[in-house]
Amino acid sequence: MRPDDAAMHSNLVYLLSFHPGYDAVEISRQQRRWNEMHAAPLKSAIRPHDNERSPDRRLKIGYVSPDLCQHVVGQNLFPLLSEHDHKQFEIYCFSSVSRPDAFSELLRGHADVWRDVAENDDEELAEIIRGDGIDVLVDLSLHMAHNRLLVFARKPAPVQVTYLGYCASTGLETIDDRLSDPFLDPPETDLSVYSEQTMRLLETWWCYGPAGPTPEAPAAPSEKAGYVTFGCLNNFAKVSPGALDLWAEILSALPGSRMIIHSYPGSHLDGVRARFAASGVSGDRLEFVAKQPWTDYLQTYGRIDVALDPFPYGGGITTCDALWMGVPVVSLAGQTAVGRGGKSILSNLGLSELVARRPRQYVQTAVTLAQSPARLIELRRTLRHRMLTSPLMNARRFARNVENAYRQMWKQWCLSQDRAR
Repeated sequence: MRPDDAAMHSNLVYLLSFHPGYDAVEISRQQRRWNEMHAAPLKSAIRPHDNERSPDRRLKIGYVSPDLCQHVVGQNLFPLLSEHDHKQFEIYCFSSVSRPDAFSELLRGHADVWRDVAENDDEELAEIIRGDGIDVLVDLSLHMAHNRLLVFARKPAPVQVTYLGYCASTGLETIDDRLSDPFLDPPETDLSVYSEQTMRLLETWWCYGPAGPTPEAPAAPSEKAGYVTFGCLNNFAKVSPGALDLWAEILSALPGSRMIIHSYPGSHLDGVRARFAASGVSGDRLEFVAKQPWTDYLQTYGRIDVALDPFPYGGGITTCDALWMGVPVVSLAGQTAVGRGGKSILSNLGLSELVARRPRQYVQTAVTLAQSPARLIELRRTLRHRMLTSPLMNARRFARNVENAYRQMWKQWCLSQDRAR
């Protein structure tokens, strides 16, 4: 009814990644349609950039986000922000957070310049960014809520890149690059579904830090219970009917096993129970938990033996939380980058055997792991050490890899300007 509503159209674009009926090509079409309808009309606002074209000078990096607070984006950004080399890069944060919190202040402490821009419209923000002389402008939202993509449509910085909100594409002609890694976008990926140039980080797209204090991982609950408990604490919007069917098949193959699923209460849960019942899994083997405080959330992982990654949009920070608490995760590698998050994380831990390529393999991997108590105990004992010693938690190395990508993007722009003379 309102095709000119860019925010509503963004919501549609984002939701398609959760829908099993849309592949990367169809999602790409909708992203590019968004660009044509909302971003392309702003081309007249694009002006030449007078940034000094020196490839090796200190660069101004600008991060744009409405989520620089206690939010998964703010949490994921913190390790990178805290390890930036300020001799080589001057860090600006353009925060559209409507209600800053203590985590906002923590992030602010690692920026050279922090600008609260929630009250500035897109045109005003674009002029602020241009006035600051930002060299590389980084979108951290893509089509998530309250994004500032119409700022990027005005091209206020010579190099524009998207990262972190989720690994996909914006569809914008004015965003030059997107960050990825060798597992999210393996060599066989059709990169034409992305409007941006894909730049793969050397090891990982993710850099993890726990959101709060964490206890030691408790013993595997199956040791005392005598049965295995599966779990999925991801946003329930990621749980497709196909995922529920495979989970029901897994529980059916393991009499007595149980499952904990994160979901708010509601009539939709009757449909979930009915789906499991159709596979012979009674409702008393299912437990649903709503959003929990950090401490309670970690205690719930203490009750889970094996986490099951949803699809087609897999887990990210939730997967890392599970692994940090000693809970192995079984993942199904999908047809889009957001469906290969588990593959990226598990591969960086040397646990690619937990990544299935096909639904049947997903079921078999979960069942086999559940029937291997010694393996569950060993993973419970060693997963935190694996995390600590992996690229996933080496923030300094990760920051250097990201900075090298920024530098490479900048040098490409400088070279393109020299050629245009």
